[in-house]
Amino acid sequence: MRFLIDADLPRSTAALLKQYDHEATDVRDIGLGGAKDKQVAAYARSRGLCLITGDADFSNVRNYPPKQYSGIVVQRLPKISTASFILNLLETFLKNEQLVTQIIAKLVIIEPGRVRIR
Repeated sequence: MRFLIDADLPRSTAALLKQYDHEATDVRDIGLGGAKDKQVAAYARSRGLCLITGDADFSNVRNYPPKQYSGIVVQRLPKISTASFILNLLETFLKNEQLVTQIIAKLVIIEPGRVRIR
């Protein structure tokens, strides 16, 4: 899979995704670090990238219809989360290849203890 990593996730997210043989681009590396959500979404959509973010705004299916994207993965995180916590949560998801293959054109919500796919 090809992922676009939003600026609210740790820089090390790209390395983790690459460990699992995924392509990963961080918005901060392409000049979108301070971009509005709509700009980030448009970039992901136009390039066929699955957006991965901690921004709950992307879970609004009216504003970001999953079928128009190569997937939207939202990590629902406690207000205070360490990079290690965020990466461990994502890695738990990535280890389940069956779930990962289902994310195209879907909204995926990753929370501690569960994953929801819509």
